Amino acid sequence: MQKKLILLSYIFSFFLVINSGCSKNDNPAPPAKTKTELITKSAWKFSDAKVGGVSVASFLQTCQTDNNVTFTTTGIGTADEGATKCNAPDPQTRPFTWSFQTNETVLFVSTPFFTGGSSTFTIVSLTETELVVSQNITISGATQNAVITFIH
Repeated sequence: MQKKLILLSYIFSFFLVINSGCSKNDNPAPPAKTKTELITKSAWKFSDAKVGGVSVASFLQTCQTDNNVTFTTTGIGTADEGATKCNAPDPQTRPFTWSFQTNETVLFVSTPFFTGGSSTFTIVSLTETELVVSQNITISGATQNAVITFIH
């Protein structure tokens, strides 16, 4: 009887040791990406623009919606006119500098991207596949809040 108890205690101990070595955290999730890693992943292309909560993308010309923007980790960016240009003599690409401000809630670019816009955007959201920014744009004397969505 005593031999059976000793054998059972060895078996029980063996399974405890084996089980304690297995953990559900053997493959922990990778750390969350920084905003710099997210914004510099690849070029961003225009997806949508809303003014007053209403999409205005259908009112924009193709030469405006085929543009893309690239940010690098060194704080340099490139705005590319895309396949069509609104003004043929314009350069295909324009360099700019960029940085995060106000605890990475504001995106500053050295050159305004939109007519009537400014150099600062409020970051609404930034994920692996989508960048949503907003800014006040003044057109014909009226200031409206525009929300612009870019995607990869």
